[in-house]
Amino acid sequence: MPLNPSRLVPFTLALLLCTMTAHAGNWPNWRGPTQNGVSTETGIPAKFGPKQNVAWQLALPGPAGATPVVWGRRVFLTSIDGQKLVLMCVGTDGKLQWRHQIGTGNKVVRGDEGNSASPSPVTDGKHVWAMMANGQVSCHTVAGKPVWNRDLRPVYGPFKIAFGLTASLILDEGKVFLQLIHGSRQASPDEDQGLIVALDAATGKQSWKQVRRSDAYDENKHSYTSPFIYNDGKKKLLISHGADYTIAYRLGDGAEVWRKGGLNPQNDPKKKYHRTLRFVASPTAVPGLIVIPTAKNGPVVAIRPDGKGDISNDKSQHVWTRPNNTPDVPCPLIHDGLVYLCRENGNLVCMDARTGKEFYHERTHRQRHRASPIYVDGKIICVARDGMITVARAGKTFEILARNNMGDSIAASPAIANGTLYLRSFKSLWAIRKP
Repeated sequence: MPLNPSRLVPFTLALLLCTMTAHAGNWPNWRGPTQNGVSTETGIPAKFGPKQNVAWQLALPGPAGATPVVWGRRVFLTSIDGQKLVLMCVGTDGKLQWRHQIGTGNKVVRGDEGNSASPSPVTDGKHVWAMMANGQVSCHTVAGKPVWNRDLRPVYGPFKIAFGLTASLILDEGKVFLQLIHGSRQASPDEDQGLIVALDAATGKQSWKQVRRSDAYDENKHSYTSPFIYNDGKKKLLISHGADYTIAYRLGDGAEVWRKGGLNPQNDPKKKYHRTLRFVASPTAVPGLIVIPTAKNGPVVAIRPDGKGDISNDKSQHVWTRPNNTPDVPCPLIHDGLVYLCRENGNLVCMDARTGKEFYHERTHRQRHRASPIYVDGKIICVARDGMITVARAGKTFEILARNNMGDSIAASPAIANGTLYLRSFKSLWAIRKP
């Protein structure tokens, strides 16, 4: 669908300004300061490896897929240690500062795909909040003093989700937001559809709870995505993706603002409902645009974020649709008017953010890709499950700058802060920077 010309100028400006809104220095949550995988750091090397441009390497007590978060001189990450579920604080000098046990009872899923330390923590520089896949959530000061710890299961029911809850925490305006799309039946049948919950960040007490209404069924009642906050400087929306819908909520009270369906065609007589189309990759946004992935080589949909009500068939809110080639696990990346899709097989797709026009669809490294790509300093970084990291030049022309083999499995997305690239492999935390 072509864009309305009257809306082209502000839309284009929003895309060009998206890089300017990112803040260098800290990486406070999964996917960075603007929750879209974009860093404004410079000087990050394209070539690195176990013996090249490594500032330090720290052995970890166990594997996990959680991205480390960084504030100032501290790096926070979750991990398993046998059956213990732990939160760790590492100095930017590579030395362990403290660790605390959050819960007990690790569950390894699909052989090597994940475990109970999959969600990433979040920090504001004063406190750090962490959640485990079994429903244990905690708050500590950045110096390591416990503030509160809660088990969510007695309140919100057992997490009946096949491969464990993987949604990372989101922090904003004194609230920690949880996405609980796990198909667990509560006292009210409605709550079987999933919940969005806001906790008071200081106390852990519930601020509000919203039933996430959906007519999804079978495996699609589960979601492995993480929520994020859309912020264009004028309005904020909590965006939740799963159970056949992308839904926007008000942050203050959880009221639903709009929903985008049609991602799994329940009501299309020409298409059969896909009973195992559970979403894993989260949407990505810049001001004026949200790019929504689906699953299993399904479509990628771009919409405007200013709708009201059910926008599933609202052409005025639709920007473009790519009919297939969705990334199954890695999230889309948007930078400088371009959308990048790193598919699970290692193919990298580059598209025009305004029109969906494809510029290239090329192979990087033929291996599973679970981490989400990031942009930094003119480079796109894609991380494969076997530890091979492809660095491509950002732009409309495909060019590989480097392939870097870290020699260890990686499922976590990278983090960048204060001139350093942090990689969390199964065995180690790596700090990559030029000498």
